[in-house]
Amino acid sequence: MPEMTLRNITEACSGTYVGSLESMSDTVAGVVIDSRQVKQDYLFIPIKGEKVDGHKFIPDVFEKGAIAVLSEHALKDPAGPYILVDSTTEAMKKIARFYRERLQIKVVGITGSVGKTSTKEMISSVLSQKYSVLKTAGNFNNEIGLPLTIFNIRAEHEVAVLEMGISDFGEMHRLAEMANPDICVITNIGLCHLENLHTRDGILKAKTESFDHLRPNGIAILNGDDDKLCTQKMVNGQPAVFYGIGQEAAFDEAGQKMAEKSIYATDIENLGFEGMKAVIHTPAGEFQAQIPIAGEHNVYNALAATAVGLQMGLTLEEIQAGIVAVETISGRTNFLEVHGMTVIDDCYNANPVSMAASIDVLSHAAGRNIAVLGDMGELGADEKALHYGVGKVVGEKKIQTLFAAGTLAKEYADAAKTVNPDCDVHYFEDRESMTEELLSYVKEGDTILVKASHFMEFPKVVEALKSFNK
Repeated sequence: MPEMTLRNITEACSGTYVGSLESMSDTVAGVVIDSRQVKQDYLFIPIKGEKVDGHKFIPDVFEKGAIAVLSEHALKDPAGPYILVDSTTEAMKKIARFYRERLQIKVVGITGSVGKTSTKEMISSVLSQKYSVLKTAGNFNNEIGLPLTIFNIRAEHEVAVLEMGISDFGEMHRLAEMANPDICVITNIGLCHLENLHTRDGILKAKTESFDHLRPNGIAILNGDDDKLCTQKMVNGQPAVFYGIGQEAAFDEAGQKMAEKSIYATDIENLGFEGMKAVIHTPAGEFQAQIPIAGEHNVYNALAATAVGLQMGLTLEEIQAGIVAVETISGRTNFLEVHGMTVIDDCYNANPVSMAASIDVLSHAAGRNIAVLGDMGELGADEKALHYGVGKVVGEKKIQTLFAAGTLAKEYADAAKTVNPDCDVHYFEDRESMTEELLSYVKEGDTILVKASHFMEFPKVVEALKSFNK
């Protein structure tokens, strides 16, 4: 890790070094917060969690070969050097920023209300056709996960694709300060985290904090079909790059042209569960995109990846190959074949926009389709109306069966039945009782969408479907 000596790390985090002066010139080989991941010459950063304080593992990590540790309190007879700091989490962010500044690597930062992870996967797949890419793993997109992702960047990596997720003002500013992106992608401004951000204008303000730390001449790549993002025509003195469906530019209420889309899709064909087809037009030419993941929202992901690919010098052939090669990941519109049924595992998280997109995917099922939906979180004062709106989508898309669980999920049930009286609606107050009934209801040939916000623990529903025997 370049320039990651104990001396430089101490200075970067404004800490106090305690240990032999000779060791201050030693260089760390890696940085972790999990004591089980410590290897020879690693720096261990203990984090105080709700249940466990990482400081208790400090003796263990020295035995495993840790070169040093951070600590929020003085250590008695430590087996190696340590750096005393006021807050290990704040120190970790400062160290990550220091490390990022010394890396000769291009960074793509991705945020947005919906589609961050799937867009990250599409962009990474495209860029991997030309470069060695490191991408955010799993949900490591917050103020703990992002620095850990940055610490995983090594000499062989030429590009880092970093996902940045927030729920309040100021968070994106701190994330972007660490990521310091060359390219910033914003997928959309939707309805999520309204408890803290209140309105879509608040969400726009919070997401565009990412512009604060774009590198000089950095480029913003934005969804030009989003009525909020299309107003951001200039970012830090540079024209934004807009993408969207159709060539037509968005106009404001006064009739002024807003977003000129330089990258856009036409001739879109929905192939159901086989994915999407579209012709993608760019300043460098056009190509036929075969997108192997279901849902029109994946056309937007492919457009964003195309825009990034062009900025990074890829040919249209390389971009086309990267789109074809993209794969889904667990919990994100992942299709599973289970006991003769198709389970759409999309239960990592949920908001009104992603719910509607997933329900649309389900509506293309050949056999009986079943929506298994749970509560959405952090929607603020309009949470009941927003849940009712999702239930209306269930009815409008003619979903045959709805299983709904949770306090607010009653709104799904009421709306679905109102819009489509033929919908077979099953409502439960909790996930456990719903799952029991669901297992007795499903049969071979069914297609089952499982989706809810993370706190509902709907991966347990997917596991129950995978393990049961009728």
